Amino acid sequence: MNDDLNNLWQSLALLLRSHPWHGIPIGEESPDIVNTYIETVPSDTVKYEIDKKSGFLKVDRPQKYSSICPTLYGFIPQTYCSSNIAELCRERTGRQSVVGDEDPLDICVLTEKVITHGDIIVRAIPIGGFRMIDRGQADDKIIAVMHGDALYSQWNNIEDCPRSFTDRLKHYFLTYKDIPGSDERICEITHVFGREEAMEVIRCSRKDYTERFSNLEDMMSTINDE
Repeated sequence: MNDDLNNLWQSLALLLRSHPWHGIPIGEESPDIVNTYIETVPSDTVKYEIDKKSGFLKVDRPQKYSSICPTLYGFIPQTYCSSNIAELCRERTGRQSVVGDEDPLDICVLTEKVITHGDIIVRAIPIGGFRMIDRGQADDKIIAVMHGDALYSQWNNIEDCPRSFTDRLKHYFLTYKDIPGSDERICEITHVFGREEAMEVIRCSRKDYTERFSNLEDMMSTINDE
């Protein structure tokens, strides 16, 4: 990005709210440390989700049942899950029909601090994740710890987490879309992966984002030229 375009972005940032998906940078230290946009916190009784067009947080659905995500939950800005994420999932699982879900990459962030609301940015250190398939779509969940957290910063890899914690988080994602009493399982977790694989997932999602949204910088260049 040239200096003039960078100055334009900075000027716009002073006047306008950045779109959480496109306007917030992933971070210069990515994928080791990533900016995350938090949509939902453990105390929420409503599932919030970003509105992709406007960038505002919207009510996705009330939490109909007692299943509540035990971590901060959101996505990594400037990521996208499409062909590269799908290819990685097919390689790891042998499921040749898997496609990307065309959403930003989801992330769960652990912290000992009580954070009472979403619509915030948190710096996070990825330590692993779940390879999840939702109705034939790759829907990976990155697991991370909040940067600088006094308690969880000692966890450097998913293997450092107690089994009871990963089981609890797995149970949430395996059941949060299910209807009680139904034998149908909508989501499947094929693998629990560690830090290095999480890095690869983030890199693939960044590649997907660049391929899909590379025209954003071109659009800004055109505005600058005018």
